[in-house]
Amino acid sequence: MKTIAETCILMLSCILVYSGDRVHALSYDYSATTECLADPQRTHFGGGIIVNPEFNQGTKGWTVFGQGAIKEGTSERGNKFIMACSRTQSLDSFSQKVQLEKGKLYSFSAWVQISEGSETVLAVFETPDGKLIHGGKVVAKHGCWSLLKGGLVANFTGLVQILLESKNTKVEIWADNVSLQSFTEEQWRLHQDKSIEKVRKRKVRFQLIYANKTSMEGAIVSIKQIKSGFPFGCGMNHYILKDTDYRKWFLSRFKFTTFTNEMKWYSTEIKQGQENYTIADAMVKFAKQNGISIRAHNIFWDNPKKQPQWVKTLSPGELRKAAAKRMNSVTSRYAGKLIAWDVVNENLHFRFFEDKLGENASAEFYKKAYQLDPNTTMFMNEYNTIESAGDEKANAFQYKKKLKEILSYPGNSAVSLGIGLQGHFDYEQPNIAYMRSSLDILGSMKLPIWLTEVDVKAGPNQPKYLEEVLREAYSHPAVQGIITFAGPKSAGFNEMPLVDNDYKNTAAGDVVDKLLAEWKSSTLEIVASSTGFSELSLFHGDYSVTVKNPVTNTLTSVNFKVTNDLPQGTFQVQIDL
Repeated sequence: MKTIAETCILMLSCILVYSGDRVHALSYDYSATTECLADPQRTHFGGGIIVNPEFNQGTKGWTVFGQGAIKEGTSERGNKFIMACSRTQSLDSFSQKVQLEKGKLYSFSAWVQISEGSETVLAVFETPDGKLIHGGKVVAKHGCWSLLKGGLVANFTGLVQILLESKNTKVEIWADNVSLQSFTEEQWRLHQDKSIEKVRKRKVRFQLIYANKTSMEGAIVSIKQIKSGFPFGCGMNHYILKDTDYRKWFLSRFKFTTFTNEMKWYSTEIKQGQENYTIADAMVKFAKQNGISIRAHNIFWDNPKKQPQWVKTLSPGELRKAAAKRMNSVTSRYAGKLIAWDVVNENLHFRFFEDKLGENASAEFYKKAYQLDPNTTMFMNEYNTIESAGDEKANAFQYKKKLKEILSYPGNSAVSLGIGLQGHFDYEQPNIAYMRSSLDILGSMKLPIWLTEVDVKAGPNQPKYLEEVLREAYSHPAVQGIITFAGPKSAGFNEMPLVDNDYKNTAAGDVVDKLLAEWKSSTLEIVASSTGFSELSLFHGDYSVTVKNPVTNTLTSVNFKVTNDLPQGTFQVQIDL
């Protein structure tokens, strides 16, 4: 009797088909240059609900805010814009009243210039009771136009005044092509879903044919995703080493992690000269044995309060020696075992090492870390870059400035840098519109962006807000990974536990499990048509395909991978039956 392999050959052909769908209403504007252009670019959404957004009717629809004056300006090329002049207070500006509706999201943009120098300009929304809501910022310069992007989520219905702010009252603020566009939650979600379909999935076309090129009509194909292509992980602490339930819970869900404290300097060298990596080593061993990728957190922390106690009293010379020892010790120990290093944590908010060792301290640390572990991405890691529009220290433009400083330091041009955004959100409504604008700005650097420590403070809306944050991050094309700083309550994750002491899901845990399931292709079973073709939209990741021959009922399996960077075309797998 002949074997199946001698009688026929099954050709499984997977053709990647790029989706032609376009997202019309909203866009992720992070690919184009938006800083210091000779002319302002187009008005987003035609200005939305703004009256006279391009100032073709002079200053109609706009009024003075504060004590200054406003007037119309005209460029050498005949382009008209508005100017806030004679300013004596930071909020002296031009303004326009607009009606907000509770529950809607508002995307704001304006092209901005100042009369001299370079200054930070903020978008501000003033409520009827005088509350000021920051909705975005930009570093504006004289002689060129830069895009200010941001927005807000309205938690009330009523009139607000839109204005621009600069703390330097000596400069005039100029603006053109101002836009404020409203979106319902449903519209925003629809755009997220369309983006996910475009950037996290690929259309795959299967063709089943025999060796003689005839179609294998009636063949049953089972397609199962065995690994996600998008890194979604969870923080881990030392409790996992002794808690079997913790290990089972983690391994059933996650393949990416960050140790919450165990690699930090104050954990591995409590007393000077007495290094102890026992716990960190055990956690690394556990992770590697179970196929878990590790983001290392951190080599240094720029917060003076977060140093080992003995480090705080060192002289600059002593600190330089101690820091060099720390760098060599921890980086060499785990080189080649990690996917990322948080090299200097929170070096926009704090400057412990800069004050002690000089302005180039961070840049030097990144240089040395890269020399010791050149195949691992070196991250900055900051809070409030996406969480808070009111924090000027770590806004997206300050972040970009620091990244450029690190890269421009001698010997650093080849350093593989990454953008770490912690994502510690308050119990209030997250400003998803501002979050998107910040991701757009940082995305223009073309560096990997990860949300590294995501949590939401406890409150009645914690699950809802957590889902909003995670959806916004996952749907953004520039985001390449997400880590939540959460876990079992029994392991000390009290701010946002995902399971209680009995390992039953909390509401936040339900959100994470729901999204993990939603962002993974379900097991599919299709029957080949008369042409042998079938087409599916699949999430990026690893897949197992099992084909049941319609004549012999023999099962044959093959694995394949769907990725974002696969070239358009056909890849073929030949299976002997």
